[in-house]
Amino acid sequence: MSGYRTISHMRGVHFVTDADGKKVAVQLNLEEWGELWEDIYDAMIARERIGEVTTPLEEVERGLLQRGLLD
Repeated sequence: MSGYRTISHMRGVHFVTDADGKKVAVQLNLEEWGELWEDIYDAMIARERIGEVTTPLEEVERGLLQRGLLD
């Protein structure tokens, strides 16, 4: 990543900056911040799915029951 550098102000968190010093990415130590990353990732997935067509739970359960996959 030529032109990029990392800076850290917090243990286990490193910001990647461009040549102008603008933060463009972050690296998290997953041993220290793994649970936080999971929460961030879940929020990102949820945001991506806004507006998707959904299926009511009852319909999903009915289909699973019909296929013998749910008691």
